[in-house]
Amino acid sequence: MANPVPHRFAFRRLIPLGLLILAGGIFILAGGHHYLTFATLAEHREFLNDLVARGGALAAIGFIVGYAGLTALSVPGAMLMTLASGFLFGVWFGTVYALIGATLGAGAVFLAARAGLAGLAERAGPRVQRLEAGFREDAFNYLLCLRLVPIFPFWLVNLAAGATGMRLWIYLTATFFGMIPGAFVYASLGNGVSALIAAGQHPDHYMIFRPTILLPLLGLAALALLPVAYKRWNGRGREPA
Repeated sequence: MANPVPHRFAFRRLIPLGLLILAGGIFILAGGHHYLTFATLAEHREFLNDLVARGGALAAIGFIVGYAGLTALSVPGAMLMTLASGFLFGVWFGTVYALIGATLGAGAVFLAARAGLAGLAERAGPRVQRLEAGFREDAFNYLLCLRLVPIFPFWLVNLAAGATGMRLWIYLTATFFGMIPGAFVYASLGNGVSALIAAGQHPDHYMIFRPTILLPLLGLAALALLPVAYKRWNGRGREPA
């Protein structure tokens, strides 16, 4: 029997992802990223506080939409937005709003990447196909680990997850729960922004990589991968000689 011919790649599938990349490029070229700085947050803190106080629920919705939009465009600024969430809404609400916004934005990138990139592994070598199959089999655990320890760029994980063609609900669930520790850390720091500004200090962008924070995250990541390791070990033990 002849080998099945892989489906012909259609460039129209790349349109959603291309539009997101184009919009992100326009945002950066227009100088929008210059406003995503701690100095801008410090300069407009009174205006933002007043806006949130008067806006109520609309302010929270607007923040979530803005966070989701920036995440979908894959522009740098997630850390600052999470700081701002803690500063404007407090630690707990700020953490929840940041998680919702980041998850929605990441979901948009995932859907665009899945539409354009899913199935490309079929055209790669067998090793890439095996890696994709293994990742897809334990997608939740792998993605949860990647979200808990943000070693790789957020946008790169979004694209890679979309390329594997994993299910949307698995992606959203692992993304939401995997980001909780990091979001809580930065929202807690953001809740003390006023004190930082009064002291003339800037937030530590890399505080999440301090041993006191990173080591517990590594422990959680190891726990997330334990079921995968056990499945691999148990499967090898059952293989016939």
